[in-house]
Amino acid sequence: MPVMETENSNTRRAEEFKQLANEAFKGHKYSQAIDLYTQAIKLNSENAVYWANRAFAHTKLEEYGSAIQDATRAIETDPKYSKGYYRRGAAYLAMGKFKDALKDFQQVKKLCPNDPDATKKLKECEKAVMKLKFEEAISVPESQRCSVADSIDYHTVEVEPQYTGARIEGDVVTLDFVKKMLDDFKNQKNLHKRYAYQVVLQTRDMLRALPSLVDIVVPEGKHFTVCGDVHGQFYDLLNIFELNGLPSEDNPYLFNGDFVDRGSFSLEVILTLFAFKCMCPSAIYLARGNHESKSMNKIYGFEGEVRSKLSETFVELFAEVFCCLPLAHVINGKVFVVHGGLFSVDGVKLSDIRAIDRFCEPPEEGLMCELLWSDPQPQPGRGPSKRGVGLSFGADITKRFLQENNLDLVVRSHEVKDEGYEIEHDGKLITVFSAPNYCDQMGNKGAFIRFEAPDMKPNIVTFSAVPHPDVKPMAYANNFLRMFS
Repeated sequence: MPVMETENSNTRRAEEFKQLANEAFKGHKYSQAIDLYTQAIKLNSENAVYWANRAFAHTKLEEYGSAIQDATRAIETDPKYSKGYYRRGAAYLAMGKFKDALKDFQQVKKLCPNDPDATKKLKECEKAVMKLKFEEAISVPESQRCSVADSIDYHTVEVEPQYTGARIEGDVVTLDFVKKMLDDFKNQKNLHKRYAYQVVLQTRDMLRALPSLVDIVVPEGKHFTVCGDVHGQFYDLLNIFELNGLPSEDNPYLFNGDFVDRGSFSLEVILTLFAFKCMCPSAIYLARGNHESKSMNKIYGFEGEVRSKLSETFVELFAEVFCCLPLAHVINGKVFVVHGGLFSVDGVKLSDIRAIDRFCEPPEEGLMCELLWSDPQPQPGRGPSKRGVGLSFGADITKRFLQENNLDLVVRSHEVKDEGYEIEHDGKLITVFSAPNYCDQMGNKGAFIRFEAPDMKPNIVTFSAVPHPDVKPMAYANNFLRMFS
């Protein structure tokens, strides 16, 4: 076949793949869309639209590193294609890199000077960067900061006579209090600040006393449940308790990070988990996720929600308490549970994780960062992170880490999975995700894992989303970010 005909045929087929990809994207099937855009790119890599569209699909899956790479290719292919800059700017924005985002939106404005939408978004971006500069200017260095928790005495907070919600009598958080609080939350009533302070401060004291790696012992004949990301989906959290029972000494849980952000009932989720921790410390274990951090909470809704439902002081208090959350757990010496994943270097021992000084905001590199941000990959070895933070690691890395630490299994969360879970790396790694129909649009199931001692075989239970009040995800998120999502 002549070269010209082959080129025309490839161009036609590439367009067909693009159309199929667009349909998949509209149906929220973002992984499928990425595969189809990839087919189009293989046939015609000189079309900037394919790269920009694939970047957008990566953004929807929170793969911001991959989105930036694809958008950059779109720009290199056609420097005058405004959507390339737009997609890259949106991905930078989602990572909290406002200054990088600003440069791209300035370019969009230059290419589309008469577009009112481009003008509006540039102004919002400029405002966000100015705010960031101001916050940096007035911020106190970490070493000089006073603890906000130490300045609060919840006993002195007055409870108004007209308050009819859940109350803690004295200093002990009881099951009756927790049940009443859950009923109030179901009916969209807030917990009084006095009791919210009490729950959060008591949880802080417990978390501070724990090591960075917590060992959990499940006695023979007993069971233990591990849940993944809940992301502010309070009504789905209640459904987990309906299906699997409330946390108790005989029915213990580990929630593996990302309790907050995106879902608009994050405060209800975190106060519920903290209240159970206060009621019975051995009923519930909590691990830090990448969203238990100031930078994420500022962008993805938790900070705005706390400010709206409680106060500015609580914003600071939660940030402080999140820094006390342990980074990983080991169940019965065999199951390693962590929010993100494994490491950029070999030879990391459990003792190295125990030795991490975790009482800080997550750094952008190193063991703590990788525990919170990394993801598995199908190919062996290590690769760059599709998120732009942490890394991707293969089955050989998982196998070596387990062997060197005499472990059997890695359980992690951090990624939406269609079935609520995925078993990878020759059965040695399970991802569990407990936020069904994530952000009210992904259509995924949720899952949790029950382990029975002594054999500790994972029994995976999946479940579907339940209805919730008409409050959209990201309702309290950074307005600026919502404009681009």
